Order: sequence, then C-alpha cells, then structure tokens
Amino acid sequence: MSGWLIPPPSRPVKSDEELRREREAKIAELVRRGLLRSDRLRSAMLSVRREDFIPSRYRDHAYEEVPLPLPGERATISCPHSYPLFYEPLGLDDGQRFLEVGVGSGYGTALAREVVGPDGLVVAIDLDATTLAFARENLHRAGYADVVLVHGDGGFGHREHAPYDRICVTAACRGVPPPLIGQLAARGRLIAPVLEGTRQRLTLLEKTAGDIRRRTVTDVLYVSLRGAYGV
Repeated sequence: MSGWLIPPPSRPVKSDEELRREREAKIAELVRRGLLRSDRLRSAMLSVRREDFIPSRYRDHAYEEVPLPLPGERATISCPHSYPLFYEPLGLDDGQRFLEVGVGSGYGTALAREVVGPDGLVVAIDLDATTLAFARENLHRAGYADVVLVHGDGGFGHREHAPYDRICVTAACRGVPPPLIGQLAARGRLIAPVLEGTRQRLTLLEKTAGDIRRRTVTDVLYVSLRGAYGV
C-alpha cells in the first residue's frame, strides 16, 4: 500500500449514529465533487454500511479516504471515492450481469448487488481464500445471500455466468486479461487499472461490433493483480 498512510489499528469507539452521519457526509461530498451521479449508486452507498465490511480494529476509519488492510495477502478495502470512480464510467445499472475481479471486503460487491437489483446478477471472484472467506462472512451477515462468490484466478473470469454486461477489475494489470474481454457481452463495458510504465491508468473498455474502444479515466494506485495474468 505504498503511497498511503494507514491509520494504526485501535479499539472502535464511534457509535452507529456517528458513523451514519459520516456516511451521509461522505456521500454528499462525493456528489459535490461530481464523482457520484447515479441515483441508484447513491442509494446503495447510503444503505450499505461500509463499517460492516472492515476489520473491527479499523472500523472508526470507515469513511476516511484511505485504503484499509484486510485479511489475506496484500488485500485492502479501497477508499470510499473509488467505488463511484469505477462504477460511474461503467454505467452500472438495474438488471445487469456484473463480474467483480477482486472481492476484497465484499463492500463493492454489496454496492453492485444493490445497484443491479433483483433482476441483475453479481459474480465476484478472488484468488485469496482468506480474503474471500472474510468477504463471504460480511456479505452473509449483511443479508446478501444471492451473490455468486468464486474462489479462483480472476484473470480467467467465470465462464459459467458469462457473458457479463459489466466487468470491474480492482487490481492493476499490464493489460486486460483476454478471457475477461471474451466474457464481455456485446456493448458491454470493462474497467481496470492498467500499467503504463510506472503509472496506473484507470482504463474503460467498451465492446462494440467487431471492435474494442478504450479511454483513460484517470491515474490511480492499486495493488497488483495476482495469478496467471498478474504483474
């Protein structure tokens, strides 16, 4: 987590009410900054308690703009602004089939489940069994029983539920893994941090008839993708 100052772990002291106020203030800030525009995503971020997806010793830092450590190898929960940063360019919406590569704490998975609604599908895959178990416990406790969680190499995607309307890769890669592009539906979108030299470019891909359109959203800083297509 180079580049970030991680707060020290401590016993949580903030009340649920204090954290609710912080959640509402953070979402209002993201709206003001123009990062959060979708009504469905805004509602999801208001309803999903981020603090329930963080190890208890970091709970009081839930709404600070800093990634926090998770169980597993090099696992983190991303900063609060990261979720609209990824999901808004994707155009994540009601009824879509969504693949998340890198489950982390399960927080982004829960947000996506709220956004795609009962007619959509969320599949989330992670290579680290410890991290996946932590996410599974968080999602179960929060009531998200219909998310498909997969232990495996996310670079290969998950063919069983393909094609996907939207794919989100939450780790930096040298290039988007070809299996993920292959599992993207026609007119589907994929977003991933892609390495260019020493920089990570958050890159949006859109599959059109016989072509792939790409555009850079912004520079980011994420842990590296692991597995066959890892860095």
